[in-house]
Amino acid sequence: MTASDQRPARKLRSAGLTGPNAFATRAMLRAAGVKAEDFGKPVIGIANTWSGAMPCNIHLRDLAARVADGVRAAGGVPLEINTVAVSDAVLAVGGASLISREMIADSIELAATAYAFDAMVAIGGCDKTNPGCIMAMARLNIPAVYLYGGAIAPGRYRGKDVTIQTLAEMSGAFAAGAVTRADMDELVETALPGPGACGGMFTANTMGSAIEVMGLTAANCTSAPAVSGRRGDIAFETGQLILDVLARDVRPRQIITRAALHNAMAVVAAMGGSTNAVLHLLAIAHEAGVRLELEEFQQISDRTPHLGNFTPSGKYNMQDLHQIGGVPVVMQALHRTGLLDGDALTVDGRTLAERLTGVSFPTGQDVIAAPEAPLHPNGGWVILRGDLAPEGAVLKATGTELRRHVGRARVFEDEPAAYAAVMARQIVAGDTMVIRNEGPAGGPGMRETARVTAALVGQGFKDSVALITDGRFSGISHGLAIGHVSPEAAFGGPIALVRDGDEIVVDLDARRIDLNVSPETLASRQAAWRAPGRPASTSVYDKYARNVSSASTGAVTTPARA
Repeated sequence: MTASDQRPARKLRSAGLTGPNAFATRAMLRAAGVKAEDFGKPVIGIANTWSGAMPCNIHLRDLAARVADGVRAAGGVPLEINTVAVSDAVLAVGGASLISREMIADSIELAATAYAFDAMVAIGGCDKTNPGCIMAMARLNIPAVYLYGGAIAPGRYRGKDVTIQTLAEMSGAFAAGAVTRADMDELVETALPGPGACGGMFTANTMGSAIEVMGLTAANCTSAPAVSGRRGDIAFETGQLILDVLARDVRPRQIITRAALHNAMAVVAAMGGSTNAVLHLLAIAHEAGVRLELEEFQQISDRTPHLGNFTPSGKYNMQDLHQIGGVPVVMQALHRTGLLDGDALTVDGRTLAERLTGVSFPTGQDVIAAPEAPLHPNGGWVILRGDLAPEGAVLKATGTELRRHVGRARVFEDEPAAYAAVMARQIVAGDTMVIRNEGPAGGPGMRETARVTAALVGQGFKDSVALITDGRFSGISHGLAIGHVSPEAAFGGPIALVRDGDEIVVDLDARRIDLNVSPETLASRQAAWRAPGRPASTSVYDKYARNVSSASTGAVTTPARA
């Protein structure tokens, strides 16, 4: 007997499509493979972000089939729809990836409404597919469960585990003449052995973990490798779980609360996760109608110890976390020290604390440090303000040991120009690189500047060159890399007024980023500044640029929910 059999029947949203007098739609669904005896059963949408253009999501077709099996076994009718999926790692046009986050949310919302899904499972893998799915779930607010596709296994290069980060940083070493083309070609062939999201604590694994912590997934669902029997089992269990969630009528906005978001922020801070989590959690909160401020990330980071010994700053990958018990190990470590709200609800009906019953902290490992002996006393982020970022900027605190940097500005009008300068060996120790016009509107789409930071690290400049941008970084980035500078250059923010040779002071202890230029000079530059021209266009890029908000509010394109 399924969970839905145990409770009084409710009127289904899908009745308009499958009811006895819906002759045309019943005929269409029959042609799509729905059996006559299935009419009247709950219709469960499977919102898939499969793509054959990247390894991160290429296996999601198989997972969707396993979800569908679980849905059928629990008494539902699965209908799969698909969305776009754009990877920052396979990208010819900067900014497309973040724009795709909005398109993913829009397309899932559109299809789920049009097809009157009674409930939904959303499946994601690569960076923007994770938050895009959750944003759609929050908008629709129908019973829903999320399934993460899992991480790729590490590659092996000359006896060592490697990731996409290794490839990016060796590119800088290649430009410096430290490695050969033959070395690079060998690494290209071995770095990524198959399907799955990038294996370190980069953006995909960061957001997969955050979504599990928020309670929107089956328990302990994030860390299992993409290519594993366990990943398939989780997919089947998720298909079964969604029928129970529907029967209990649990909605995403009941789960995405301030407490749940704070729990997610704490776990990401403890694991040393990507700064993109700031952008995405703000956007998810926006869609769920939860008011979340940038300063809350700082407050939680300040009280959360850094425990995760993960790349890019540490040495372990997601499969190492899986081998010691997964994300629940991190949650239990924080919960027992009072840093998580154990009363937060999850989709399976249990509280977070109830999910953690029986989870113990593993000994004899250094993947996760004990809270009593953390890697650093504080984790996560430094939220900076000051002359250059009145609305805020974000630095990954675990990515650098440097506390203060004073340097002369090297200004670049876009990321390609900055990358070319690094690869041409035109950057020297002490420089402060400023990359502008890459914000949400200016890019448009906040192009990643990760290859610039990786090349700097590869050339030995991790803690001697600062990089400041209104764009963003990949989870592979580390070093003195400050992104999300707001207001952005396209809106006339102070970053638009910086000139080559200006002195910039970054002070992490004071949490400031300041421009040592007289007020009179800045006023003169401001008066002379003109917004960059953009030709009239019907392009999706132009539409996005005209509607997107500041990075400080999540770079969203929808009005605030009351």
